[in-house]
Amino acid sequence: MAKSLNVVGASTYQRIKRDVIFGDLAPGSKLKLDGLRERYSASMSTLRETLNRLASEGFVDAQDQRGFFVTQVSREDLIEIANLRVLLECHALRLSVEKGDTDWEGNLVAAHHKLHLMEQKMLNGDDSQKEDWKRYDWEFHLAMIEACGSNNLLSLHAVLYDKYLRYQMLVLTNRGEEAVEEHRDMFNAALARDVERAAQTLQTHIEKGLEHTLAAF
Repeated sequence: MAKSLNVVGASTYQRIKRDVIFGDLAPGSKLKLDGLRERYSASMSTLRETLNRLASEGFVDAQDQRGFFVTQVSREDLIEIANLRVLLECHALRLSVEKGDTDWEGNLVAAHHKLHLMEQKMLNGDDSQKEDWKRYDWEFHLAMIEACGSNNLLSLHAVLYDKYLRYQMLVLTNRGEEAVEEHRDMFNAALARDVERAAQTLQTHIEKGLEHTLAAF
């Protein structure tokens, strides 16, 4: 029974977090427990535990006497998140390219292949699978840094990436061929073990993505 409850809790956490990131739960909106219980078919204790966890990660704002709210967004917060992502992800990428083995290379090749196929669909005008596109984008960026050797670094990066993704989904637009080329350049540099070129291309990729998102914000 305990295992079953843990599975339910994990599912509720993932579903609410997904709805915050993808904008189904709007920034600043109040998270009323009765409404959430009906929407997610979860107990009050599971919901409170989930919302407190999301508050600790910065996706939910827990206010004394007022309850829970979806965390607000701002240009300043987006800039800070992007700058932190540059620091963490570029550092993790350098470590990963230096340490990565044959299995890391294989996972990276597979992740880039899936992302590239989706990007080609979007370049051809098919944008019906935007959620899959962002999932493949995440899998590629994770594959790039997965061999960094630090679980703490990977955990911090995952939370930061989700915060960055939330902003992208609020103003979702596609940079097109430019972003595709940046992914390809990062991929090729990583496989060539060109640490500095891979890290510099990643930094450029994040900074241009920031500019693009700010312009649409």
